[in-house]
Amino acid sequence: MEKKVVSLEDRIPKLQQQRKQKTNRRLISFLSVFFLLILLVIYFQSPLSKVASISVKGNKTVDSEKIIELSGITTSSGFWSINTGQVTNAVESLLQIKDVKVEKKLPNDIVLVIEEHDSIAYLEKEGSYLPILENGQVLKDKKETAPADAPVLIDWKRDEDIQVMISELKKLSPGVFNSISEIHHTPGKTDPWLVRLYMNDGYEVIASVRTFSKKMDAYPSIVSQLDENSIGVIHLEVGSYFESYKPLQTEEEAESENETEG
Repeated sequence: MEKKVVSLEDRIPKLQQQRKQKTNRRLISFLSVFFLLILLVIYFQSPLSKVASISVKGNKTVDSEKIIELSGITTSSGFWSINTGQVTNAVESLLQIKDVKVEKKLPNDIVLVIEEHDSIAYLEKEGSYLPILENGQVLKDKKETAPADAPVLIDWKRDEDIQVMISELKKLSPGVFNSISEIHHTPGKTDPWLVRLYMNDGYEVIASVRTFSKKMDAYPSIVSQLDENSIGVIHLEVGSYFESYKPLQTEEEAESENETEG
């Protein structure tokens, strides 16, 4: 079998063409990187690399301006150089803030997504009412008047006690929770955790914080077994029993009283 012989003259043009193609590819790669670097320099020197707008969503009680101020982000901040961890820590220094997410919207907009702690009760202090958050923190610089959407804590002195009470309130069913108007701290000699509740339906309840949520679960059932005209105190400290303010009248006594009034 004969071997095909390729002369050196035939090979040289092909080698030259391959070298030229390789050189061209290198040149194109170099120019691409060069122009990319030029574009990056132009971009970072232009307003497009700066934050154009900062918005806040999800906040209910905290002003957007306050959140933006704490975040430290301004329209002179670099869009890509924002430290999200630092921003989160700064904004979460507010007691009301539960969580913060920093969203970057191209080309250069920042959105701070806020989740707040809910107010679960109010602390009465010198005629004002301070919101108590679900984490037990009291907003001492935010005063409100005559709250009607949550229980009011009265005569509570220690922050630690308030936090324990709030943790018990969070365990209640919505129905029981919404039936509570006031919770007075009335510590006794044998039980420093005693509380007296004034309910929206007119009853009073005496209970211990240590067993509060467990005992209060039975409140609707206890009330349903009482006479609709009865009024008094439901004791839930140890056992469960009802103490009427006054004995129930018999039908004859009620009729006699009505005749006397007439």
